[in-house]
Amino acid sequence: MILRHTFAPPDNERMAHLCGPMDRHIRSIEAALQVKVAHRFEQFRVEGPKARAQQAMEVLQAMYEMSRKPIPEEQVQLMLAGDTALPEAGEDALAMQTRRGEVRGRTPNQARYLENMATHDITFGIGPAGTGKTYLAVACAVDSLERSAVQKIVLTRPAVEAGERLGFLPGDLTQKVDPYLRPLYDALYDLMGFDKVQKAFERQQIEIAPLAFMRGRTLNHAFVILDEAQNTTPEQMKMFLTR
Repeated sequence: MILRHTFAPPDNERMAHLCGPMDRHIRSIEAALQVKVAHRFEQFRVEGPKARAQQAMEVLQAMYEMSRKPIPEEQVQLMLAGDTALPEAGEDALAMQTRRGEVRGRTPNQARYLENMATHDITFGIGPAGTGKTYLAVACAVDSLERSAVQKIVLTRPAVEAGERLGFLPGDLTQKVDPYLRPLYDALYDLMGFDKVQKAFERQQIEIAPLAFMRGRTLNHAFVILDEAQNTTPEQMKMFLTR
């Protein structure tokens, strides 16, 4: 399928921001969606399977809306992962305080996700991989712990492999489940620093455990994050929500 679109009004500066240095943004779209993008000034032509060609054109349209200033490469990747139809979040978006400074949502969807976590007892985050669901949830948890809004952070996820069986893992219980929980450790180290995370573990302010060990527990004054929740069974989800 071939789609054509002309962006108006013509603006060379906006076209430069849209395409990126040396057409880097265009190449990213082509590689991610397996389409061919050709352009001459403000006239664009996208060739590829119907669904992917339409998605590429939607990404280009969204990028044009925010092309009054240079578009960061990470913003393009976010849009290719699913946040396509919205401009960047405003400067008044809710910010989480962490070791890295303020963490804000890069898009309105991310900003709304942070706001919902700050104002609701239960928040579900749904979206493609790489859109910041786990990272932003951990940032919100770290901010709550630093403000003493909660006394403990509990991070859990079902111990499910991604497409291949790992078989028997040696070591004690902690060493067996660590490979499954590594994304949560990475986010904590990035947001708090290694030494501070280790001290929080020693004081039992942070706890990471597989979902199987949540049964029978009562969690008070805690910020609880269930990562990779799509791999839970209905019984596991009911058990988790009643903790």
